[in-house]
Amino acid sequence: MTSRCAFLARPLGLLALVAALTVPAATLRAQDSDPVIARANGIDIRQSDLALAEEEIGTSMAAQMAPEQKREYLINYLADVIVLAQAAEQQQLGDKPAVKRQVAFERNKVLMEALLRNAGKAAQTDDAMHKVYDEAVKKMAGEEEVHARHILVATEEEAKAIEAQLKAGADFATLAKEKSKDPGAANGGDLGYFTKDQMVPEFAEAAFKLEKGQISDPVHTQFGWHIIKVEDKRIKPTPTFDQVKDQIANFVAHRAQAQLVDNLRKTAKIERLDQPPAPAAPSGALNPAAPVKK
Repeated sequence: MTSRCAFLARPLGLLALVAALTVPAATLRAQDSDPVIARANGIDIRQSDLALAEEEIGTSMAAQMAPEQKREYLINYLADVIVLAQAAEQQQLGDKPAVKRQVAFERNKVLMEALLRNAGKAAQTDDAMHKVYDEAVKKMAGEEEVHARHILVATEEEAKAIEAQLKAGADFATLAKEKSKDPGAANGGDLGYFTKDQMVPEFAEAAFKLEKGQISDPVHTQFGWHIIKVEDKRIKPTPTFDQVKDQIANFVAHRAQAQLVDNLRKTAKIERLDQPPAPAAPSGALNPAAPVKK
């Protein structure tokens, strides 16, 4: 039997859900595209309410639930929300100061999230996204990449012994699997392609000085002692716009949201009542921000 106790999981989020469910349906959504699937004490439960409920309590549902079980669980949860909210209203619990504060908090949070979503979506224009792409491509132009392997050991003596084996003809990848303490040892010490700024300076400097096929002397970094072999060098390929479109869209949205928050903070009057007020400047003191007449 499906549990009907899910409403206990997140009480603050529950208040926002109650508000959404008790607003007249016609003001929230078009009926044709959002059918009524159940009613609880006369309040419609629509398809879109299931998505709202799943966002609210999804983590509390068993991962192995079949889709139909999940649907029933969510419908029961929504019915519980409505029935219990109505009972709370009958007991005038909504008039209690603590409940009013919770409701106000949830309302503010929902409005904040709606504003941020709108700001992010409005910023994701083709022009803005292509501008970010073009600027990123300019910075990438001509950037060199190295494809290297390495063997990591704890001491310089171990590194020198491995260097001697390599000079005698030992296979680098085989020695990496046998000797290296790096997590990539099982892959023959292969690091793939990387740019200079992706590695610690000592390692990067040594790797980028080598030519294709060359092996370094022992190199010391914070991780230990390395022997490096360069497999290939190339100019970093530029991804197409479509390949990075999703990342750019996220960047543009987050940037717009951060700018919105920053701008609103600058114009907001925020008072810290838990801290003593800043001391007033002595009468007749110069304002350091004011221009000084000569």
